[in-house]
This record gives sequence, structure tokens and C-alpha cells, in this order.
Amino acid sequence: MIPKAVFWDMDGTLTDSEPLHEAALIAALRSAGVTPPSDLHERVLGISAWPVYEMLRDEHGLALPFDEWIVRKYDHYWPLVDGLKPRPGAVEIFNELRALGVAQAVVSNSDRMVVDANLSAVGLAYPGMRTVSRNDVREGKPHPEPFLRAAWLAGVDPGDAVAVDDSWTGATAALAAGMKTIFWPEKPMAGPEGAINLNSIAELRAELGL
Repeated sequence: MIPKAVFWDMDGTLTDSEPLHEAALIAALRSAGVTPPSDLHERVLGISAWPVYEMLRDEHGLALPFDEWIVRKYDHYWPLVDGLKPRPGAVEIFNELRALGVAQAVVSNSDRMVVDANLSAVGLAYPGMRTVSRNDVREGKPHPEPFLRAAWLAGVDPGDAVAVDDSWTGATAALAAGMKTIFWPEKPMAGPEGAINLNSIAELRAELGL
């Protein structure tokens, strides 16, 4: 059955941007004289900029103030955006649901300027599109506020919505918001208890009734 509303994470779910974020982080860390930790990807997946900064500052000796750090990180990120690709099959599903009149929104822990740049790069920018960035809420994922805001923007009850996310952080937020939650990681892994764990685009299409 096709759901009333579908709310999508962006990085790693709609767009294949996690490798870009990781490359930018590594370059920015090295430029600041910090050796990137071997588990960087696992530590930052789905996490917003401030907690990532706190971890790098407190555990790995990053000495830059946050404002200077985030500018440096984005200076390394922006040149990569032109090469950003959608996650295979995800944008096609988004557009099919849109054509069917299903309410949708993008719910991200990234800053507003990253959300806008990434979605434009993969052709998902149109008048009236609903997006929630980290700048639009008081609390980011894993708090439920970003998904609850998406439901409010779409005018649907959270219980009537499906959330799709590739990270534990995001899936935890969607579950806390009371939504049917699809955990669709880029690499097969177990998701949070209560989430529907999918590992292929065919499974995702079937779960969304397409």
C-alpha cells in the first residue's frame, strides 16, 4: 500500500554524499594538523556538524574554533558537489511518489546551505518542495523534532508517514517521532529495534507499494 507521506533523509539516502563529506572532513583535518581517526566514517554517519566538531576537538585535538572549522570543512566540500550523484534508484522513487501525489519532505542533519546545494546537484529542487535542515529545528536527529516538523509541514499525522534513513541516528529519530521507519543503509547492517531493515532498491520499492 502506498503511504500517505514519505520523509527522506538526504546524505546517504537520496544522495551519495557521504563519501564527499568524509573526503572534505579528512582534508580539513589534515590541513589543521590532525590525523583523521580510522573510524571516522562510523563516528560521523548521520551526525550534525556541532557534535562532530565536539568529538574531533575533545578526542583528537582539533584546536580551531567551530566557526573557523566549519568554514574550512565547507571550503573542501563545495568543490566536490558538482560531482554528486543520487543514490541509485532513490530519486526515481521520489519522483514516482511525487507524481502519485504522495506528500514528501527531505529531513536532514546537514546545514541549510548543504541541503540546498546537494538537492540542486541531483535535480531535486522545485517550487514548494519541503525540506528540513539542522538550522530549522532546535534539536537535530536522533531527536524526533526534524521528522515531526516534516509531518507538520506536510499536514499529516506522524503515524501516517514513512521515514527512510540510512543511519542509526536518523532511524532512531524517526522511530521516536512515531513513524513507520525504513532503515536503508548503504552497506548491509542491522538497524534499530522497530525499524524495517532493507538492503536493496527492490525491497524499498516493494515496501513503499510501488
